[in-house]
Amino acid sequence: MRYMTSISDVIVIGGGPCGSFTAYNLARQGVKVTVFEEHDEIGVPCHCPGHLNIKGLKQLGLCPLPAGTIENTFRGAVFHSAKGASFSVRFAKPITCTVNRVLFDKHIAKMAEDAGVGYYVNTRVDALVIDDGFVKGVAVKKNDGGETRCLAKIAVDAEGTSFRILRLAGLASPNRRMLVNGVHAELENVGDVEQDMVEVFLGNDYAPGFYAWIIPEGDGQAKVGLAARAGNPKELLEKLVHKHYVASKKLGEARILKAVFHPLTLGGLIPKAYSNGFLAVGDVASQVKPTTGGGIIFGMTCAGAAAKVIREALDGSDFSSEFLKAYQQRCDELLGFDMKVMLRVRRALNAMSDRKLDNMISLCNKLRLEQAFGNIEDIDFQGRSLVRLLRSPRMLTALFYFFFHYLSANP
Repeated sequence: MRYMTSISDVIVIGGGPCGSFTAYNLARQGVKVTVFEEHDEIGVPCHCPGHLNIKGLKQLGLCPLPAGTIENTFRGAVFHSAKGASFSVRFAKPITCTVNRVLFDKHIAKMAEDAGVGYYVNTRVDALVIDDGFVKGVAVKKNDGGETRCLAKIAVDAEGTSFRILRLAGLASPNRRMLVNGVHAELENVGDVEQDMVEVFLGNDYAPGFYAWIIPEGDGQAKVGLAARAGNPKELLEKLVHKHYVASKKLGEARILKAVFHPLTLGGLIPKAYSNGFLAVGDVASQVKPTTGGGIIFGMTCAGAAAKVIREALDGSDFSSEFLKAYQQRCDELLGFDMKVMLRVRRALNAMSDRKLDNMISLCNKLRLEQAFGNIEDIDFQGRSLVRLLRSPRMLTALFYFFFHYLSANP
């Protein structure tokens, strides 16, 4: 093994958007950062449809994105129950978009590189260098067999959902009972879809413990996927495409161009995303919405918090767990309330039978809640949005029904 005395102040493990955004925010503050990415190319393979809240992108300072990165924009969504009921929410203007994840990830990495971050692709972090209880760097291996030990003052884990490095740091991985297995596919020859509406399919026969989706891309193509806490995602996708009462009419003649499989963690923030000389950011820290499984905006929000705490640690030469716990506190301040609300909603959804979900969607139509939902200002921070919705008597009625059936199923 070849040794290096030091290459940077901070090492980031993983070149996805959360890792690159952490590196970018650090480099802007004059910190020397190196990113190690195990794959040959940033953004490849793509594991998610890249469906993002436009307001969230603006709050992160990422708008406008480079030409070609945004594939489509959406004004709302149609929710389908397993029994055929549907409920639509439409906003006055586009509220979400889909991005080409390869181009998006490359853009964030280029921002970081332009700020002075060094990238090593095709380079896998095999182990953490731990000395006297502190993470002091990483042992990396090039896919061609070369090995190097690289030292730094702090290591940031942005590895995604493998949780391997997290466990090496002695930290607990997310709640396994709240993991779902997902599939993301690209389909062509998709018909009968509104180009500015996402379609969501609920039901335990097709996506137990989560949901399925159709996200139009135009020209007869769409991003289609699902996640489930039980069953084979590939088989469930085939079942959705060919047998679902509504989806099969749109997808029955479609052809799957490619499909990738990945887990989602829906259990809320892990209780400890820090240790001596170490922080965890993004999916590995379960900075993911329990309701929808979206983690890019939340993860990049926490990446900004991580960069601030790391800068403070470098300024004070204090890399102890006691100091770095400020990162956890800031994540809790940023996301804690919304995470708790969304986790309750997720558990309530999981507890409801298909019949009760069907009744819930029918009730939303009877109460004409599309207008109330259409006034939501922020679809990322859903806890705060839900509190604002409680001003509507009709919404209170729907929420009473929703949680009454949740509590009756969980006495």
